[in-house]
Amino acid sequence: MEQEQIQSVAFEIILHSGSSRTMIHEAFKMMKNNEFKDAADKLEEANNELLLAHKSQTALLQQYSSGETINMEIIMVHAQDHLMTTMTLKEVASEMLYLYEKLENDK
Repeated sequence: MEQEQIQSVAFEIILHSGSSRTMIHEAFKMMKNNEFKDAADKLEEANNELLLAHKSQTALLQQYSSGETINMEIIMVHAQDHLMTTMTLKEVASEMLYLYEKLENDK
């Protein structure tokens, strides 16, 4: 795989995971305002962006597993880091949504 292709995949991952992270932070604001349905919808949108990022990553892994040599670049390391931290943030946000709703319902 050529350097330009690796960079393109890395930027796709960064783009989608960045969009997802923005949506997750919007969902946090909605949670604070007891807008739970909107927050859940926003987290679903965020998850869809993560799926797009993951799809780009999976295509790269499939090429690697078929024997193609892939020279790792620092931008790809950054992209992978960005994706994994956003996936973790999304998991935390889902748990927080549950807790916010539980607190509101237990009043």
